[in-house]
Amino acid sequence: MSTKTDPNLPDSGNAPSANFADFQLDPKILKAVEEQGYTQATPIQAKAIPVVLVGRDVMGAAQTGTGKTAAFTLPIIQKLLPQANTSTSPARHPIRALILTPTRELSDQVADNASLYAKFTDLRTAVVFGGVDIKPQTALLRSGVEILIATPGRLLDHITSKTADLSQVQLLVLDEADRMLDMGFLPDLERIINLIPAHRQTLLFSATFSPEIKKLAQNYLRNPVTIEVARQNAAADTVNQVVHLVPSEHKRAAIVAILQNRVKAGLSCQCIIFTNSRMGCARLASALERDGIKAAAIHGDKSQTERMATLEAFKTGAIDALVATDVAARGLDIVDMPCVINHELPFNAEDFIHRIGRTGRAGSKGDAIALVDDSEKRLLEDIEKLMKRKLTIARLPTSERESKSSGSKPIAADPFFYMPYEPSKQDKDSLTTTTGPAQSSQPEIKNKKPILGALLGGTKK
Repeated sequence: MSTKTDPNLPDSGNAPSANFADFQLDPKILKAVEEQGYTQATPIQAKAIPVVLVGRDVMGAAQTGTGKTAAFTLPIIQKLLPQANTSTSPARHPIRALILTPTRELSDQVADNASLYAKFTDLRTAVVFGGVDIKPQTALLRSGVEILIATPGRLLDHITSKTADLSQVQLLVLDEADRMLDMGFLPDLERIINLIPAHRQTLLFSATFSPEIKKLAQNYLRNPVTIEVARQNAAADTVNQVVHLVPSEHKRAAIVAILQNRVKAGLSCQCIIFTNSRMGCARLASALERDGIKAAAIHGDKSQTERMATLEAFKTGAIDALVATDVAARGLDIVDMPCVINHELPFNAEDFIHRIGRTGRAGSKGDAIALVDDSEKRLLEDIEKLMKRKLTIARLPTSERESKSSGSKPIAADPFFYMPYEPSKQDKDSLTTTTGPAQSSQPEIKNKKPILGALLGGTKK
């Protein structure tokens, strides 16, 4: 079902140009949104918010970085406002909305945003995830909370300890639903859903939905409204993509050359570099450090405290290169993240979309670079098949070391490092979207330290 064909649904009109005030949200919510500097909704927000407000189940698909989090948190807060109260009794603050996410980082950031949007209301928000001490989380839950953001494993720990009661949950959200419905999460997910009242509103949001996942999702949704604001399995148009064919043993030197030339071109050298293994992630970060690049690794073997400290160092500019596994492919929202580099292509083509979705967010421009060796060409073909477009293959820039030894200047023939990538007519014809990308001019990123921003998206005042 589509929001365009159901006459019982609110008319979203020209969704991409809708203002948050058009949704008749409570002034307290609008004040919080405006405080974050946003007035205009993104397409997924403009289409989803009215549908959630009227109580329909939703399966929402949109490109990464387009504000899916606000598309469900804002209407949830609006729907729960009549039950907000200032009572000190925990019984007056039961869990009414449950938001499940696949990663600790995503849980933490969704919770930050939910807290920001609810700050002028009497609704309480909390987050629980593994890898940290459970005692503070237990105390928080016992004091009462209306909106709970959680990873499945830690939530089950609290349910077992009887510190989390889901019997009054009215709204269930599966964020990054394609991963949440992956077989690895399915047993925990089913245990949790069986504890939630059947008469509830369920919302599934993600950037990618395979046919198998869509079919599986129907087990949890009642007559859902499917909202797709752009061609599925596509990166945002604000992401400039390029591929460099590089032998595996030369990839580290290629990263150094890329970052050097970005600096020479007046661009920020801050970037997220994705690898496939935890060991490879740690080794690459150490090697880049020896090459004079401020780098650090983030992967599943790191404790949550270590991961959060590394992210904090990255957002303050103490680290230029964040080397990460797919633990950072979903959930990390850094508004002005200028560049993503795939040191290795992921084995799952959909993960590539999530990786490059860390840049070009909320209408800002971003660069996505993939280093591909001969063994990865099949993976590249899978990615291009999924995205229904060919990616531009370009020459590598020359490193400073090579320039000094040869007496030549760094290669400037590759326009990717000096101007936005312009897709060919064939690429443009192959890209069909329901709505266009958020309009925004190229942000100034030189010497600018990125900050962890709201997942709201939209157009800033």
